[in-house]
Amino acid sequence: MNSDGILTVTETERSEIAVAAAELVTMRPCLVADPAWVGACRTLSCAIPQRVRQALRDFRYDPGVNGRLLLRGLPVGTDTLPPTPATPESVERTASPGASVIAMVSLQLGEVVAYRGEKGGALIQNVVPVPGREDQQSNAGSATLEMHVENAFHPDRPDYVALLCVRCDHDKEAGLQVASIRRALVELPAEARRILGEPRFVTETPPSFGAGTPGGTRHPVLTGDLDDPDVRVDFHASHPLDDDAHEALAMLRDCFERVLETIWLAPGDLALVDNRIAIHGRTCFKPRYDGRDRWLHRTFVHVDHRRSRASRAGGGFVIG
Repeated sequence: MNSDGILTVTETERSEIAVAAAELVTMRPCLVADPAWVGACRTLSCAIPQRVRQALRDFRYDPGVNGRLLLRGLPVGTDTLPPTPATPESVERTASPGASVIAMVSLQLGEVVAYRGEKGGALIQNVVPVPGREDQQSNAGSATLEMHVENAFHPDRPDYVALLCVRCDHDKEAGLQVASIRRALVELPAEARRILGEPRFVTETPPSFGAGTPGGTRHPVLTGDLDDPDVRVDFHASHPLDDDAHEALAMLRDCFERVLETIWLAPGDLALVDNRIAIHGRTCFKPRYDGRDRWLHRTFVHVDHRRSRASRAGGGFVIG
């Protein structure tokens, strides 16, 4: 892995990962929500080449100043890929090469979880443009997606977000944007840090969640050690509750914008974002709805699976 947090797999490594993924694709009943399939996936994740596993383990220990890891050249079954879905609430229900790869990698970081209010609690979700939702601030939109922590409103938000590109957009305009609080904090005044560390903000539930999902509880934006904090913000859905909080949040946004990086994902690229210290978004692009539009698989990962046990009925994977 180079110093920029990018690891490109070798042809040998790619072949080894493809063999493990192929075994999962043919494992009956081939349903990614089946506990037996997830268990087999967890076991086969140990077959990921040692160099890749080491990069994942290092990232889990310390996500670095950028708060993300980029794996390049993974096998995603490009030659047999069906048309890009264009329907609302699109998910992967049956095992595919891409679904198997993202699940194996995710399970080397922690446990894959989902949210009942979002896409029916599917473990592997599709991020695709949907006709009529172009301007929506959600995974179905194609307008600029504001920088955010994934599910910032939720007390059990993910520790990591994994995004695997199986098909890029026609014009290669859609860029994943990532910015780490570790970089942004350098220019943030001490008084702004103090204000952002107080419960003077609320975050609305995003449109991708169903009606009735709780949100709007007062919370701080920065938590933990204010010299190396976690961040909880969605610049579309988080709102300050007083003038000083408004000014501090504006300062934070400016700091993030000065340090953000844009990554253009190609098929086989998997971006892992530490959702505790990094925010992410996307530049705008123009979908054509011709079956060849941008298509990402997405998973959410918890390091501490016990943390959400009370919210997961029957000890499953879905937070209700």
